[in-house]
Amino acid sequence: RCQRWVENCRRADLEDKTPDQLNKHYRLCAKHFETSMICRSSPYRTVLRDNAVPTIFDLTSHLNNPHSRHRKRIKELSEDEIRTLKQQKLDEAFEQKQAIQEPNENNEQNTVSEEGGEEQEEKAVPLTLEERENKDYLKSLFEILILMGKQNIPLDGHNVDELPEGIFTSDNFQALLEYRINGGDEVLRKRFEMTAVNLEYCSKTQQKQMLEICENCVREETLREVRDSHFFSIVTDEVVDIAGEEHLPVLVRFVDESHNLREEFIGFLPYEADPEILAVKFHSTITEKWGLNMEYCRGQAYIVSSGFASKMKVVATRLLEKYPQAVYTLCSSCALNVWLAKSVPVVGVSIALGTIEEVCCLFHQSPQLLVELDNTISALFQDNDEKGNELKKICRSQWTGRHDTFEVLVDLLQALVLCLDAVSSDMSVRWSNFIVGRAFVLSSALTDFDFIVTIVVMKNVLSFTRAFGRNLQGQTSDVFFAAGSLTAVLHSLNEVMENIEVYHEFWFEEATNLATKLDVQIKLPGKFRRAQQGNFDPDMTSENYYKEILSVPTVEHIIQELKDIFSEQHLKALKCLSLVPSVMGQLKFNTSEEHHADMFKNDLPNPDTLSAELHCWRIKWKHRGKDIELPATIYEALHLPDIKFFPNVYALLKVLCLLPVMKVENEKYGIGRKRLKAYLKNTLTGQRSSNLALLNINFDIKHDLDLMVDTYIKLYP
Repeated sequence: RCQRWVENCRRADLEDKTPDQLNKHYRLCAKHFETSMICRSSPYRTVLRDNAVPTIFDLTSHLNNPHSRHRKRIKELSEDEIRTLKQQKLDEAFEQKQAIQEPNENNEQNTVSEEGGEEQEEKAVPLTLEERENKDYLKSLFEILILMGKQNIPLDGHNVDELPEGIFTSDNFQALLEYRINGGDEVLRKRFEMTAVNLEYCSKTQQKQMLEICENCVREETLREVRDSHFFSIVTDEVVDIAGEEHLPVLVRFVDESHNLREEFIGFLPYEADPEILAVKFHSTITEKWGLNMEYCRGQAYIVSSGFASKMKVVATRLLEKYPQAVYTLCSSCALNVWLAKSVPVVGVSIALGTIEEVCCLFHQSPQLLVELDNTISALFQDNDEKGNELKKICRSQWTGRHDTFEVLVDLLQALVLCLDAVSSDMSVRWSNFIVGRAFVLSSALTDFDFIVTIVVMKNVLSFTRAFGRNLQGQTSDVFFAAGSLTAVLHSLNEVMENIEVYHEFWFEEATNLATKLDVQIKLPGKFRRAQQGNFDPDMTSENYYKEILSVPTVEHIIQELKDIFSEQHLKALKCLSLVPSVMGQLKFNTSEEHHADMFKNDLPNPDTLSAELHCWRIKWKHRGKDIELPATIYEALHLPDIKFFPNVYALLKVLCLLPVMKVENEKYGIGRKRLKAYLKNTLTGQRSSNLALLNINFDIKHDLDLMVDTYIKLYP
């Protein structure tokens, strides 16, 4: 039968091969057999009948191929000729519709065409049949993994380790792989047609290895753009739980080649409890693993959860010691007052913030609860409909991230408590057991005197920074003028600190009035009384206790935190925002940016001509046409057609917008953080994967499958 196959294929060069050689080294495509010759007993394999002989061949296609019609007959090619022809004819060789046999031993491919005489060409190909099949197989696996990442499909649909075999179907990866085989993927079918039915197609270890390569290749696409841009800033978000382990999400800011400020997610960093170890690993990951040069880092910001602030401040300090140009700033996506509250090293403040988040989360989980709260607010604010409607609107937003969060909470507290009490005492089947239980627990937390004092003190202390923080998240001109108002803010807080007894007395009185309205007993915390163990000081009043344990450390911390985050370098950088034409116009074009631009001198292409260039820049806008509007943002200034004639101004604006305190003007380029939040919200903690998360969040970044396959083969030969 082998002999008949060779004759039908018209392969004279194979006539002297033994049946064993033919069977071992050569293959024939199933397309050359009639359907009656093929037995479809399994979706995973193609089985020929015992008497199957190939009869379907297109032996005239070469006549329509101008490259093959007039080829000269050659017997042997030299090494140089093989190298020359390799690139030209590789595609043609693989697309031939004739029967193709590839010998594994010689790495040669022979094609034969009739009608006009036999001819044989030897062509050099880089891979053996086995190697090519393996690459095609790996490419199929990578395609499945990338699809799962983009669509946020977890590798495991369930935890099969805890359940008997057969309870659930196979995991998601195996199911997609089988679906692809059934859909006609010949590469996968051929690979697995001899595999045992109950054997995993791809082991967990191999999946993990391949996912790491996917993650690195996708991340590298972004990092390449960052390196091309030179300058960048690093921003981290709140610590998150990834499959039971704490991780820091890391984002990078840079200006791309189209002059757009972008903020992209580049991965998770395992969180360390020891801040010094965290600082070392943070630095080594960015520089060694991700290959960024921190000498070009111009800003760093950390959005932190309560209790983590002091540790991230150590990281910022260590980076500043090595790289003074990496200015430590606030992040534009986080309200200053929220950031300050989360950084206060008082346990009561951290507990209060956690309670506030839980309350907000509970009401947003149930539309019925929000309606109940609306009714309660309407009843309480009958005499002030405007205030009541405003609070109702606020309740439907993420009000825990506002500049005036504590002020809103104090106004809402009575309504929240009354609503939660009504729900927890409702004996009907209107509410689920979960909501009733949570309502009872949260009502108890909100009516704790320690909580009430904490939110009242925080409301009053943060009232001094509220307007300042709001301006920092405003327009470019607002940010510029806010930098000049910091001195006044610090002066007010220092005055509070000097007269803390008087201020605390007013704050405590407000807290007791609110507690009385809610029928809450005014007392020292039980944990404090228990800690005294009989040595209780009778002179220790609730007012004095909260002054020492809450008011004094809170005011001291906020003063110091403002000084740290708005360092001299940071303020000098913000003063350079007068480069933006609209700010320049508000200052009547009487500006002196060169005095503040010293810190960026080494970042300029022509620092010697900076003064003259700035003069030309001011004159350009001062004497503009009447119909020309002044650009109001850095984004608009960077996209001016003639910005290329002001190279130093362009370089300064580019570095300034990298500061994390500056918001991303075009929302289209700041979606990395939103996608991160969406991934965390939509994915169960146990099913989160740092590898799949990067693929999902950066689903629109191009990826090179061949590069992934080659990398995998090199790393795991």
